[in-house]
Amino acid sequence: MNCPIARCLDVIGERWTLLILRDMLLNPARRFQDFEREMPGLTPSVLSARLKELEAAGVVASELYLEHPPRLRYLLTEKGRELGPVLRALKVWGEKYPE
Repeated sequence: MNCPIARCLDVIGERWTLLILRDMLLNPARRFQDFEREMPGLTPSVLSARLKELEAAGVVASELYLEHPPRLRYLLTEKGRELGPVLRALKVWGEKYPE
């Protein structure tokens, strides 16, 4: 795609993705169960798919923190942290126009 906005939406435009990123900006190291606990309505299958997509895009990285059973922690990459101003702008706009 030639349009930078369209390319960006390919990465962060899915339902729940911006909320996952918001949580990761507020709490840098997140575990799968942290997202589940703090986002009612987000199913495990959707959460798993979004995290995999973000990781494939280089926005999120995962690291093993427990080997048996294997458990991952998710962290924003530099690319992911650079989305901070975008989310802040959305927050400001949402506060200005609540409906």
